Amino acid sequence: MRTAVVAVSVMAACALGQTPAQASGDAQDGPVSIGVIGDGLQVREVRVLLDGWKPGVRARISEWRGGEYVREIRGWKHMASKQQGRYKYEIATWKIGKNLRHRSRICAEVSGHAERMPCVTIKR
Repeated sequence: MRTAVVAVSVMAACALGQTPAQASGDAQDGPVSIGVIGDGLQVREVRVLLDGWKPGVRARISEWRGGEYVREIRGWKHMASKQQGRYKYEIATWKIGKNLRHRSRICAEVSGHAERMPCVTIKR
């Protein structure tokens, strides 16, 4: 199932015609994954995915530095149920359009999955 989550993240990025850059990356922690699209230190978009359909589930993204919470980047948002072939998932996307500091981490939280928090490190 991990391959499916990464494949969906990569396919979604390719569908937008965007090439990965330094601020781009993805991470997975169990059924929760995060994908970041950007250039240099600028983050353009963040996507959070959850394996399977869980209507009513919500996600938010936050910034961490040096293992410490810095701030909430975007608050709780209801995720949309999607299906691609036989793969079912929940997804939330945010347009960010902001520069972050070198080595900041963008982390995803999904309601009902407090023990899971995948993060992507932003690097020059």
